[in-house]
Amino acid sequence: LEYQLASQMLKARSRAGLTQDAVAERMGTTKSAISRLESAGKKHAPSIATLQRYAQAVGCELQVKLVPQK
Repeated sequence: LEYQLASQMLKARSRAGLTQDAVAERMGTTKSAISRLESAGKKHAPSIATLQRYAQAVGCELQVKLVPQK
């Protein structure tokens, strides 16, 4: 799941034509913080609020859903 999210984040940033520096500036944070957010499999678990801020910075809407197991 972390790898899927990281991949979606990278694609969204790319579609928006933004660098990590630009996203960091829009979020009021650092490039290294954005790098950590976009790194899958690390020990960093971003909050929903942080993911919402990232989504807004790259021109997206964050959607979280629970899907019943099959």
